[in-house]
Amino acid sequence: MKLQEAKEQFIQLWGVLGTSWGINRTMAQIHALLLISPTALSTEDVMAQLSISRGNANMNLRDLMTWNLIYKELKQGERRDFFRAEKDIWEVAKRIIKERKRREIEPLMQALVSFNNLSDDKKNPEVKAFLKSTSDINHVVGKMDNAVSTLLQVEESKLAGILFSILKK
Repeated sequence: MKLQEAKEQFIQLWGVLGTSWGINRTMAQIHALLLISPTALSTEDVMAQLSISRGNANMNLRDLMTWNLIYKELKQGERRDFFRAEKDIWEVAKRIIKERKRREIEPLMQALVSFNNLSDDKKNPEVKAFLKSTSDINHVVGKMDNAVSTLLQVEESKLAGILFSILKK
């Protein structure tokens, strides 16, 4: 396999995987391209290498910056913006987890807590069943939130040690 073929396959693979962690395929492909690029790329470079429109490139580059996965870089004498990806994959994973927590877990927890304020009769069997279910879900989601928060604070070396000790058992 030649480098160009491997790069294309990696970009396609990352695009597919990206949809699993909450971003669209093109956004993940742009991220992959910037991850494997040894230098910062301009919007035009991204457009040309991925055969996408300027609007699509701009929108997804902005979103990647919102996720804190890429950075804008200025080059002296250039009017164009250039972009580079965070290359530390552990840091990338933590940022993705943090963003998903913010977008998914936190709103879910807020909604589940708000259900406790039902104005209906709490002795009604249907209301009791609803509140029990949402309370149970909230309990599990709270545990997930705590686990994610702990994971975000653990350094890579410590996590590797923990995983290794679990696997040894």
